[in-house]
Amino acid sequence: MKMGSNYLAILGVTTVTTVMSCSPAKKEYASFELYPVRTGSLTEMEYTPLATKFYLWSPTAEEVRLMLYDAGEGGHAYETVKMEPTEDGTWTTSVDKNLLGKFYAFNVKINDKWQGDTPGINAHAVGVNGKRAAIIDWKTTNPEGWESDRRPSLKSPADMIIYEMHHRDFSVDSTSGIKNKGKYLALTEHGTMNSDKLLTGIDHLIELGVTHVHLLPSSDYASIDETKLEENHYNWGYDPANYNVPDGSYSTDPYQPATRVKEFKQMVQALHRAGIRVIMDMVYNHTFNTVESNFERTVPGYFYRQKEDGTLANGSGCGNETASERPMMRKFMIESVLYWIKEYHIDGFRFDLMGVHDIETMNEIRKAVNKVDPTICIYGEGWAADTPQYPADSLAMKGNVSHMPGIAVFSDELRDGLCGPVWKKEKGAFLAGVPGAEMSVKFGIVGAIEHPQVRCDSVNYSQKPWAEQPTQMISYVSCHDGLCLIDRLKASMPGATPEQLVRLDKLAQTVVFTSQGIPFIYAGEEVMRDKQGVDNSYKSPDAVNAIDWRRKTTNGDIFMYYKRLIDLRKSHPAFRMGDAEKVRKHLEFLPVEGQNLIAFRLKDHANGDSWEDIIVAFNSRMTPARLEVPVGKYTVVCKDGVIDVRGLGTQTGPEVIIPGQSALIMYK
Repeated sequence: MKMGSNYLAILGVTTVTTVMSCSPAKKEYASFELYPVRTGSLTEMEYTPLATKFYLWSPTAEEVRLMLYDAGEGGHAYETVKMEPTEDGTWTTSVDKNLLGKFYAFNVKINDKWQGDTPGINAHAVGVNGKRAAIIDWKTTNPEGWESDRRPSLKSPADMIIYEMHHRDFSVDSTSGIKNKGKYLALTEHGTMNSDKLLTGIDHLIELGVTHVHLLPSSDYASIDETKLEENHYNWGYDPANYNVPDGSYSTDPYQPATRVKEFKQMVQALHRAGIRVIMDMVYNHTFNTVESNFERTVPGYFYRQKEDGTLANGSGCGNETASERPMMRKFMIESVLYWIKEYHIDGFRFDLMGVHDIETMNEIRKAVNKVDPTICIYGEGWAADTPQYPADSLAMKGNVSHMPGIAVFSDELRDGLCGPVWKKEKGAFLAGVPGAEMSVKFGIVGAIEHPQVRCDSVNYSQKPWAEQPTQMISYVSCHDGLCLIDRLKASMPGATPEQLVRLDKLAQTVVFTSQGIPFIYAGEEVMRDKQGVDNSYKSPDAVNAIDWRRKTTNGDIFMYYKRLIDLRKSHPAFRMGDAEKVRKHLEFLPVEGQNLIAFRLKDHANGDSWEDIIVAFNSRMTPARLEVPVGKYTVVCKDGVIDVRGLGTQTGPEVIIPGQSALIMYK
């Protein structure tokens, strides 16, 4: 229900139990910096069976009303309560009765105009489509054994192996064998298989060996109508509405506020029991809409940046950009992250368009998280969609990551050094046999740190190293955004044979998993998923986005290669040193003849590895390449698209041959 000039007429059909008095004097501030900051928690509702207290921070409001509803949608408020102004720009009221099972919304009056219903900026439970906040019994949302749920151990961020997943993509296809298709509960089902009795779902993740599942946005977002889920509309979810509530479309019943909460917890619990941590993709940089957003209906203007002419800044490319540097937005982001950790046991956060946020806010988030558990990961996109309205040297951009210890960013240098520029999909790079990208790939191999053999004047996007530690770099070749790996190879190499595509797919991920950054793969790539050439599939149907689990049968060789590649990285600490000085000391690039060939040595039992010397070489030429290596007898563990840590035979230096379009890994 939107509130406007006809608000009093609407009130005529409701029961108003509180007499409306004259509104207090209007508060005006010369700038957003002068707005009061609410002390303590940003909680907006505190329930007990005897009374429920409500709070709303709205310092410029002339009047604030609380509306109580019987349902999460439709109908009129059965009671409207006037809220009273208190300190720090906060309004409050108490309803002295048991409101369990009821719903509520606020309406704020500013400049004689009612802004419209909002569940507030900090709702923790909502009704269908998130228009009203809900009062639930939180004890009922904890699955059995939740109190003893613990995040799996993690010694170093270098040990992470991230698997980026969309709920629908992973489980919705008929071939998944999963009952709760496209739902949180899909990740709680063990024993699911495709028609050839190969594991799918959570058991597939265990078999593959990943350590972290990165969930595409799972907090309540706006683009899917939860009352019409039968229409099977699809969206990635980068259009946030309520930041601190799980989205209802992935629950089995979006009308019951407690259901989504409990099922999300069941999912986290199941992944933890499987030894897998859970990362939330958070979209704090913008909101789905502006005028009707919860932020704008509560404190107009404050939560968004404006240009000098007063219009909205748009660093997100989505119509607005949030103002993380303003104290209450910063406070909101910190509390939100801590809330997901405390209530849902979340183990990490990926920040969408992190370059929109300011460095100080990201560092404050990192500090707050460290107090809870320093092994909780934080990483993000080190860029923005457009130029943010904030000083460039103070933004959480990739080039400033050295000022953000413990925070990682994606390396587009490595991605595009391998695949070619993301905005020119027909143009290839190293994988396509195009010369000139070798130094960009080397930049990624060392983890974007300073290394004496990496000349940044030859790197595609960065003229200097930006990471202080290799664990500040995410290594990847593709993600949800842009073409998935196999589609990228087809676009840049239209004449490639199916066999060549397989060889290059394996080669690409071998670079990722033997690099010193944190490896990241896109769900389904381990079975050669494609998206029919669609590079921005944010609202494409399941026919494009869903993983066809028959591919695990037809591409079993690819799956086994990925699985063994992960096992190789886990088994050998030389590939995950996690320390810049160790990388500089132990990783040495070997001289090669010609282009499209990269080789390096991990020497002297790097990072305590049982293997004394490891040789890694990448040959993207179509023909075999010769490589000079230190004299000695080597055991080959990866050659010609096959991996076996037990050994594939031996090779003796000083010269070895690397087959075309493949990797060679051997040790002594």
